[in-house]
Amino acid sequence: MTLNIEGFVAPGFERVAEEFERNFADRGEVGAAFAAVRDGRPVVDLWGGLADRAAARPWRQDTLQLIFSGTKGLVAVCLLMLIDRGLLGLDDLVADHWPEFAAEGKGHLRVRDVVSHQARMPGIRSPLAEADLTDPRRLAGLLAAQAPDPDPRAGLVYHALTHGWLAGELIRRVDGRTVGRFFAEEVAAPLGLDVWIGLPAAYEHRVSTLEYAPDWGTGPAADPRQLADDALFGRIWRNPPVFPADRIPWNSRAFHEAEIPGAGAIGTARSMARLYGCLAGGGVLDGGTLLGPAALEQGRSPLAEGTDPFSGDPMAYGVGFQLQTPLRALGPAPDAFGHDGAGGSVHAAWPQKRVGFSYCMNRLRDAEPVDSRRRALLTALWRSAEDR
Repeated sequence: MTLNIEGFVAPGFERVAEEFERNFADRGEVGAAFAAVRDGRPVVDLWGGLADRAAARPWRQDTLQLIFSGTKGLVAVCLLMLIDRGLLGLDDLVADHWPEFAAEGKGHLRVRDVVSHQARMPGIRSPLAEADLTDPRRLAGLLAAQAPDPDPRAGLVYHALTHGWLAGELIRRVDGRTVGRFFAEEVAAPLGLDVWIGLPAAYEHRVSTLEYAPDWGTGPAADPRQLADDALFGRIWRNPPVFPADRIPWNSRAFHEAEIPGAGAIGTARSMARLYGCLAGGGVLDGGTLLGPAALEQGRSPLAEGTDPFSGDPMAYGVGFQLQTPLRALGPAPDAFGHDGAGGSVHAAWPQKRVGFSYCMNRLRDAEPVDSRRRALLTALWRSAEDR
């Protein structure tokens, strides 16, 4: 495969380009982009490979990529903006903003529970069809009517998709706008980002095509011997199957246009790095303020820490953000916050280094706790930032 790697790196960041090339040569990359911003200025902007292998379509400068759970970081920014404006508080009862949510004994749950994966609502118990995943209002309604999950592990477990429907509906109840519209008007437009939660049809031709790597489905969290009869795992990942083995519904226009706030955002690494560069710089970029320092600090402060009940990996969450753990999923920086996504992508801020970055790719892998492609890029970025 012709690499056709394009873009630039600032002086001192050449090792990042070297690892980006090695991802294609040695680590099975198909199409990808990696970008980093330091002190508000781009220092890495690379792209290459194929956006669609079957069509031999090259990855271009403006190629868009679905980022799966990286979307949760975008929703976190929206939540923090409402907190910053005094419209939402972590100790507010969810039902004070969303009265229907009090059903089935949930009236005591607070906003902090919902935003940190502690709401005991990791899956929807009513049988769902695949198309239901594109209807956030219906799914929020089902969650509002549902009782908390009785499984003891549900007190802190990753709410893979339900986090987005819960947080998105909370944003709508507080602000009146859907999370996709709020993000577009309050975050993407002011910062000039090519990122959407609900992609307009005019940009569909720019989206890359996802594919499974041969190791897809072999990770520890998907071990069929361990989890075949695990009811909690089934409620999270198999109602309906989020990643069917025979196809990828996330490649469809229906999934792209829907507002799926737990997993459906689509954008460029360049724009995601710009957003996290803003957050790494204290919420200020180009003279404008996205978030005040108190709200930003609150957002990256731990609300929940524990161990994933399925993989055994450490996990930590702030207000929607994934926080750094000993696993170093967000790179070497001890103060990192952001969010990774299914298949290997990752997007985060390193405040001490004043760096924001994003890695987007279209070949989904999950055999390693931390994808080797990601690890190589972030190690190179860290060393480059350390040298300067």
